Amino acid sequence: MNENRKRVLLVDDDPDLLRLLALRLTSAGFELETVPSGTAALSRVAIFRPHVVVTDLRMEGMDGLALFDALHEQYPTLPIIIMTAHGTISDAVDATRRGVFGFISKPVEKNELVNQVNAAMRIGLTNTASSVSDEWRCGIVTQSAVMEELLSQAHRVAQNKASILIRGESGCGKEMLARAIHDASLRAEGPFVAVNCSAIPENLFESELFGHKKGAFTGATRDHLGLFRAADGGTLFLDEIGDMPKAIQVKLLRALQEMVVRPVGGTRDEPVDVRIISATHIDLEQAMADGNFREDLYYRLNVVTFELPSLAGRREDISLLAMHFLRDLSETYGDRVKGFSPEAIECLVNSDWPGNVRQLRNVVEQCIALATTPLIPVTLVQRALKEEPTSFQSLQDARDQFERNYLVRLLQMTNGNVTQAAKLAKRNRTEFYRLLSRHGMNPSLFKGAGEPPPKVT
Repeated sequence: MNENRKRVLLVDDDPDLLRLLALRLTSAGFELETVPSGTAALSRVAIFRPHVVVTDLRMEGMDGLALFDALHEQYPTLPIIIMTAHGTISDAVDATRRGVFGFISKPVEKNELVNQVNAAMRIGLTNTASSVSDEWRCGIVTQSAVMEELLSQAHRVAQNKASILIRGESGCGKEMLARAIHDASLRAEGPFVAVNCSAIPENLFESELFGHKKGAFTGATRDHLGLFRAADGGTLFLDEIGDMPKAIQVKLLRALQEMVVRPVGGTRDEPVDVRIISATHIDLEQAMADGNFREDLYYRLNVVTFELPSLAGRREDISLLAMHFLRDLSETYGDRVKGFSPEAIECLVNSDWPGNVRQLRNVVEQCIALATTPLIPVTLVQRALKEEPTSFQSLQDARDQFERNYLVRLLQMTNGNVTQAAKLAKRNRTEFYRLLSRHGMNPSLFKGAGEPPPKVT
């Protein structure tokens, strides 16, 4: 895949039309992938990462609108163009209201197709564009399609001044995402100041945020700048915003509305230019209902929301992150430990991870500290986890959407190795191939998608 080419995914169950449209789009300079069904498109989009999807409306199995709904749920900013020979004005109105970018009637005229794709491409390239390099997100290690879509949106939002609220469980990397957004923004040269709201005593909150003047209270022996002014020209990250005292919430709201702060003991306001990114692991809507969080402050902070998945929700990243932490920690512990045994990798992948990425790093560090062999054995992983590993959820009773996502993640983790994927899924090869066929998946398309796959015995 050429990262610099404009990528289009073309979906149609008519092989002759698929070839004709492919020739037209290829001759117009697009990098193209073709698939014969909606289910195959869902499998391919995670690997090909198209800027635009062009799909037929009437197809066997999953039709074009069902494909749009499935894609829109995972990739809400991906432009989708629908073609149909059965189109009516009501179909077009319904499709565009739901968020479909364009609607083309068959027979498709070449110039209209190319013009629509080019128009959609302007949005698709903006949504997936990164900076000159990926340095802004270099601390975030992932091969998850969900995370890649989130990072794509984060990069886009970073370019404006909108306040951002990051939700997610403790340990899933909220501060790391906040720092990445800062590094991708026009404020990247300014300061990034992070504060954990749950770690500040209530009687010191106002002084910490807004500063104080010498003599303002007992112990104030000198002027204190405060976090807002320390972050002037940059980003202020307010972690665990749900733990901020109610009395301070009023003053924070005023500071955000007017972009001024008044130090404790001061007599005049000080202007500030700060972008606010906040984060929480609690339900702020429930906190508002309970009277513990101000509704007006909530809407001021929550202009754009990002929901970080738990580590268990991005299992395809577990072995990748484990090896990343192992390499990172080699600077402290030396490079005598080279990796994990296949059984240890399987144990890591199958565990619940209530502490998320933070827990995974801690487990890797414990294993490195205690390891006496170049490969970390499963017994050390189990000891660090202090629990028996759980098994992968059975596919037998899973619904189609879960089953499809499950198979994609397995093939990403094993780089398309069907034998290892089947063993992780606890299915024989014949049954596993039948599952892949039912979902229109070609395992060869997943080869080279990530780290070397774990060996499963």
